[in-house]
Amino acid sequence: MHDLLPKVFKESLSQIATAQLAKLTSERETWILPPLVDLCARLREPGQQQHGTLESEGRAARANGFLHVVIPPDTNPILENGSLLKGLRERALEDGGIYLHILGALTAGLEGERPSNIAGLKKGGCIAVSNARRPFQNDLVLLRTLEYAATFGMKVFFYPDEPSLSGDGVAHEGYIASYHGLQGIPWIAETVALSTQLLMMEETGIAAHFSQLSCKSSIELMRWAKDKGLPVTCDVAMHQLYLTDDNLEGFNAQAYVLPPLRSNTDQQAIRRGLKDGTIDAICSHHEPLNSTAKKAPFAESTPGISNFDTFMALACQLVKDNVLTLEQLVDKICLNPAKIAGISEQYETIGGAVLVDPNLEWQVTSESMLSNGKNTPFFNQTLQGRVVETFFG
Repeated sequence: MHDLLPKVFKESLSQIATAQLAKLTSERETWILPPLVDLCARLREPGQQQHGTLESEGRAARANGFLHVVIPPDTNPILENGSLLKGLRERALEDGGIYLHILGALTAGLEGERPSNIAGLKKGGCIAVSNARRPFQNDLVLLRTLEYAATFGMKVFFYPDEPSLSGDGVAHEGYIASYHGLQGIPWIAETVALSTQLLMMEETGIAAHFSQLSCKSSIELMRWAKDKGLPVTCDVAMHQLYLTDDNLEGFNAQAYVLPPLRSNTDQQAIRRGLKDGTIDAICSHHEPLNSTAKKAPFAESTPGISNFDTFMALACQLVKDNVLTLEQLVDKICLNPAKIAGISEQYETIGGAVLVDPNLEWQVTSESMLSNGKNTPFFNQTLQGRVVETFFG
């Protein structure tokens, strides 16, 4: 048994839960972890309930160890009205059993033309603001918007992408995309945006988090920013640590995701960045889709991977592959994400525990996946490691 629960979390467990944990851990090799915190997941509600709901995706998140989930603002309607956010959080807790943490829209309507009502969003309980993957009209708008956010002390979440370079691309620009006749997205589309955003945050003094970095040069830029002492953090999506553009062979739409799966060189750089601490956290980037969304030709299908159900198995593999120690893994998927989201006090107060069997073998099928979305490139594969019990209040 590996018990990674901080003392404050042990104190939050009831006597019944403690006794049950003791019994379960005596029967097998197990890990006892704090609740997982996800820095980016799309639960599809409001606006896209054909793919998932707060109830379906909340329950899938909870059963797979996620008690706290951060959602970006690009729902329908866009999350820009602070007075409506309390009701959304309440429904997520009542229907799905999870604590929802909301990124408000950085610009009005996410149109990239003028700042949103950031004061209202802060009053409504947003943990930060973001423009998701939507572009800004120009760099001056970005600068003025960040200056405005800085006046309210709001952190900004970035998903770096330069649309003039990424265009209508659907895959990493390289041999695989070229061979399949798919329009490519060059790595520099991410890194150019990232470099601009880093310079802007340095100028305005805001704190920033960069989500779902995918390429070698972006990790190198993050090292530079951290060495310079900028108030910056970053994460990577779990699937980027295991999949590359090789997985697109045969027009495999299940591996179509944005940002795209990159090269083996990029993946190795991401793994090194994770190990040396340049990358602070791992998110799920969960994007459930219904059964028809992936049936169109590759470029016309909908990007996204359903990740809640496979997340822990891939996390276990990171430890087995010596990419991370178990203690480092807990930092990347539990403790650091809570700090980045600014919810550490709430996280400790709520407490809870997750029991993981790192050696449990299971097959990824429609029946074994709890999410409404069955869209995963791991479908029908046998994975090892799964959450077997959660102890949440």
